[in-house]
Amino acid sequence: QVQLVESEGGLVQPGGSLRLSCAASGSIFSINVMGWYRRAPGKERELVADITSGGNTNYLDSVKGRFTISRDNAQKTVYLQMNSLKPEDTAVYYCNAYIQLYNGVTGRFWGQGTQVTVSS
Repeated sequence: QVQLVESEGGLVQPGGSLRLSCAASGSIFSINVMGWYRRAPGKERELVADITSGGNTNYLDSVKGRFTISRDNAQKTVYLQMNSLKPEDTAVYYCNAYIQLYNGVTGRFWGQGTQVTVSS
């Protein structure tokens, strides 16, 4: 009923930039919070950033000042602009959204994950 489709990640040199996008589709009535999580090898999943439908944002301390989350409500898309990337940003990044469907069902949905590797 709902799909979250992420853009491809990639290999980036330290100090480089990358923008991820995630588009939601399906029988969507409304989307509340949208966000990005990541899981690095051997580590637990962590919230990188999220954004409410009103534009309020929240960031992991280690990415503040380097990453920017934004969204286009009309396009049901969330973006993550990542600048000044560091090797420790290497992880699989997952899009997440709290969605209400037209049938009244609400739920938390996930993208398929995209690999971001920061290495020289």
